[in-house]
Amino acid sequence: MKKSIFNYTILIMLLLCPLTIQAQKTAKPKDGDGITTFLQRYRLNTPANIKEFKKINKGKFTSDGGLILGRTYLLPQLEESDNKEKNEKGKRQKRKKEKTNSREPLFGKRYEKINRISDELEGACFYLVSGHGGPDPGAIGRIGEHELHEDEYAYDIILRLARNLMQRGAKVHIIIQDEKDGIRNDRYLDNSERETCMGERIPLNQIARLQQRCDKINHLYRKDRGNYKRAVFIHVDSRGRKDQVDVFFYHATGSKKGKRLAENIRSTFERKYDKHQPNRGFEGTVSARDLYVLRKSNPAAVFLELGNIQNKKDQQRVIIPSNRQALADWICQGIIRDYQQ
Repeated sequence: MKKSIFNYTILIMLLLCPLTIQAQKTAKPKDGDGITTFLQRYRLNTPANIKEFKKINKGKFTSDGGLILGRTYLLPQLEESDNKEKNEKGKRQKRKKEKTNSREPLFGKRYEKINRISDELEGACFYLVSGHGGPDPGAIGRIGEHELHEDEYAYDIILRLARNLMQRGAKVHIIIQDEKDGIRNDRYLDNSERETCMGERIPLNQIARLQQRCDKINHLYRKDRGNYKRAVFIHVDSRGRKDQVDVFFYHATGSKKGKRLAENIRSTFERKYDKHQPNRGFEGTVSARDLYVLRKSNPAAVFLELGNIQNKKDQQRVIIPSNRQALADWICQGIIRDYQQ
C-alpha cells in the first residue's frame, strides 16, 4: 500500500513538472547583453527578478557570472509586487513629466515652458494683477523719444513673478493678459491697448475697470481650494521727476494676512538692498491704504508701487530687464517666506 502511494506521488510530480516548465518563458541573449540589459528587454530588470533569474538558471553562466551567447535562459515570472512597483513608478514619472512639461503661452515662446524646480509653494494659489491696461496706460514717463507706460512694465514684472511662482508649484491666475507680448527683454516696451481682463475687454471707466478685475478675482477665489490664497497688485507710481522713491507695500485696513505678506516682501527687499547696495539703505514702507481693489477683493492682498516712473534713477529699476527679473525674484522670495510661516 505504501509503495502504491509513493508511486502515485511520484507520478503526480512528474506530471506537474512539465506543466511548470512549459509555463516558464525562455529567451536567448543578444551579443553584448548583460543580465540587467537582457532582463530590461522584457521589463523584468527589478532586483527581485534579477535574483530569481540567477537562481533558476544556475550553472548556465560564464565563470564571471555573464551570459553565454546562444544559450536559452528561463525568464522569471513578473511578481505582483514588481508589477505594482512598475505601475507606481510609471505614475510618478507621469506626474513628474506633467509638472516639468507644463506650458503657459502668455509667457511667450521663449519662456512658455515651465520647469518645476521645487514644491515650496505646492498648495498655494495666487491672483496676479498688473495695474491699468487696455485703454488706460497708467502713469507715463519719458526717456528721450521713448514713452514708458506703467501698464507695460507692470505687466512684464507680473509675468516674471507668475513664472517664478509656477516653477515652485503654485497655482497662478494672471488676471490682466496680453496674448502677444510675453516676457520681454527690451528696455523700451512697445505700448498697446490689447490687454484684457482674462479675455474680457477692459472698460475705460475707472470704477468699472477696477470692479471688473475684482469680480474676476472673487469668482476664481470662490472656486479655488486651499487655505493659502493671495492677490498681488503691481503698479509703478508717478511723482515729480526729482522724487526718487523706494518700493512701497500696501495692504487693506484690518487685514492681518495682507499686512504679514507685505512685511515679508518688504523685509526681503531690505535684505537684498543690504547685500547688493550695502551703503544705500532701504526706505520702503508697509502701510494700510484704502484702495478700491484692496477693499473689494476677497483674498488677502498686497499692493506694490515699484518706484517713480518720472525719476531717472527709478526708471532704471523697471526699464532694465534684469532689474525687472530681480523685482519678480524678490517678491517671490518674500511670498515663499510668508507661505512657510
